Amino acid sequence: MRVIRHLLSILILPTTVVVFVPWWLRASFVASDTRWAPSTFWSWLGPAAGAAIFTVGLVLFAWCVALFAIVGRGTLAPWDPTRELVVTGPYRHVRNPMISGVAMMLAGEALLLGSRAITAWLLFFVLVNHAYFILSEERGLTQRFGTGYDAYRAAVPRWIPRRRPWTGA
Repeated sequence: MRVIRHLLSILILPTTVVVFVPWWLRASFVASDTRWAPSTFWSWLGPAAGAAIFTVGLVLFAWCVALFAIVGRGTLAPWDPTRELVVTGPYRHVRNPMISGVAMMLAGEALLLGSRAITAWLLFFVLVNHAYFILSEERGLTQRFGTGYDAYRAAVPRWIPRRRPWTGA
């Protein structure tokens, strides 16, 4: 049952963001969406950089999902949240590495395909998540985890990773 909960939350949330919406955007705007001009410097550098960024984002995302399952004993979905505060791995450097991983996957897709539509979707995704974290998520985490989350929030940045990992001290 636990595996099904995780697969369902991954299918509904990040798969929609990274696969279904970009596919729809490409299908809707393919005629006007810029691709890399063939036989140019960008025709190989853009896709190569995109593939690398996408891969790093995917690994970061997968690591965070595993931490949510193992340490947090929950999923990435708001309707099935973690039971424990996750402050290990990449969470020692930045408070929202899972969203950063998804954003990196979108950035990688945009570069890989040379897509302005996916770039616009990435910007929208980041802005909506930023607003959600400020207006709802952080308040909810404070209610669920109390002073532990408050100390973590005070020490670990929301988006820009800290150099040294937070030790919780």
